[in-house]
Amino acid sequence: MRHLFVINPCSGKKTDPALVMQGIRDACAQAGIEPEIYAEFNRDGMVQFMRDAAESGDPVRIYACGGDGTLYCAVNATYGHRNVQIALVPYGSGNDFVRLFGEKELLRDISLHINGTPHWIDAIESGEDVSVNLVSMGFDAEVNDKQTQLKKLPLITGKAAYLLAILYCLPGKLFNRFTVTVDDGEPVTGDFMFAIGGNCRFYGGGFQPCPTAMPDDGLMDCVTVAREKSRLWMIMNINAYKRGEHFGDPGWPFAKLTRGKVMRVQTTRPAVVNIDGEARMGTDVTFTLREKAVCYVVPQGCSFFEKPPAVEPPASR
Repeated sequence: MRHLFVINPCSGKKTDPALVMQGIRDACAQAGIEPEIYAEFNRDGMVQFMRDAAESGDPVRIYACGGDGTLYCAVNATYGHRNVQIALVPYGSGNDFVRLFGEKELLRDISLHINGTPHWIDAIESGEDVSVNLVSMGFDAEVNDKQTQLKKLPLITGKAAYLLAILYCLPGKLFNRFTVTVDDGEPVTGDFMFAIGGNCRFYGGGFQPCPTAMPDDGLMDCVTVAREKSRLWMIMNINAYKRGEHFGDPGWPFAKLTRGKVMRVQTTRPAVVNIDGEARMGTDVTFTLREKAVCYVVPQGCSFFEKPPAVEPPASR
């Protein structure tokens, strides 16, 4: 198997590509494998490097050394190729997907990923884009779009950028007129704060909109929050949402969770669509869950599952 390491030097504020590269070489030398390393300030080149490896047909493990954006690139560059395994070494500003598997500081140990267990997880398709974490429309998608701009500023961390983006979007982006349909259910039209499709749990630097989502259960957690409270109430109670307690008691009674495989969101005005941090625009968007679509490497020692599952790829879709 080939071992490809893709270092995104633009991830995070304190990533030192030279130190990351040295850690890779040390871990690979100890494991007795020969690494292939890509580390350039060129997103298109990074994507092409991974796509070429996938299309070669050779068994390959791609280590995305960066953040959620780097993982998005790895997934979308190789999607549909059953010879590819993907590992995420968290060096980004948010590192939301990897939160389900452990602390980012510990998961920067390359050896944990070299010795990890390949596991088939679900993915969410939206047009030509693929998500392994969360997709959404509404206030949070608008916030994510603004956060992407803010975290490029000096001294602004991913978490700080998210909070600042919330404050920026509160005056005019909080509520949206959507029609939301899950699977073959009855369409629901109303004013919504947002509509989210969760394959995993975290976004925005640790917020938990889908606190029970699991990326290998064959279902998407479809979350909607209706407009029933004021902006001030939302600000005062945002911590419950961050902790994933909006479905608890007392929680947010206007938050609804439905599990399914397809969620459609329609709106009369173009709205931002968030796909694992990537911003798109749309008025009629369908999110479709595909079971066992991506082979993800669960880090060694992770409690994600107690017994390693079989790693043979399932039948092609």
